[in-house]
Amino acid sequence: MITLYEFPLSGNCHKVRLLLSLLNLDYRSIQVNGNEKQQKSAEFIKLNPFGQVPVLTDGNFTIRDSQAILVYLAKKYDEDHWLSTDAEGLAEIVSWLSTASNEVALGPNRLRLHYKFGRAIDVEAAQQTTLVLFDILEQHLKKNNWLATGRVTIADVAIYPYVALASEGKFNLQPYTAIGRWMDRIKALPGYVSMPGMS
Repeated sequence: MITLYEFPLSGNCHKVRLLLSLLNLDYRSIQVNGNEKQQKSAEFIKLNPFGQVPVLTDGNFTIRDSQAILVYLAKKYDEDHWLSTDAEGLAEIVSWLSTASNEVALGPNRLRLHYKFGRAIDVEAAQQTTLVLFDILEQHLKKNNWLATGRVTIADVAIYPYVALASEGKFNLQPYTAIGRWMDRIKALPGYVSMPGMS
């Protein structure tokens, strides 16, 4: 049985929920109480010593970090479709997973944390990171339907949530028409699930 420990409003948790749904996998969701810092409890630290969600268990195997969870699920349950079996394709995908952990986390994710949840951040730095990221995404998606390998992969799933939530960080998506068409393609995938705040 797959179990996902998560925050309902986390984009990183949503990307795992999204892939689970796209893979048509049954799972149990356990909502962690962030207001009470349940993720920092001694019990939860046994699952993830960093005290963060998401965490996924599959049978006796436990894995932390949203990007790592995406790789695990894709590799185990549908590698040919969501991952890649060749070095070039895998490198493309991993480069976007790295972008999700860096530019996406430091840009649109931080802006959302600030404007929606009141987190103190360097707003100007986060806005600049977001502008650079979205310009790169826009140019890439003007020439490509998907981020890597010419088809939908976990690269798209990893990047999508905080892009789709950008308006909650007071970032205007309207000028980015290629990104908008890419988001529409993701929404049209069988098994797509949304979350509150997504454009």
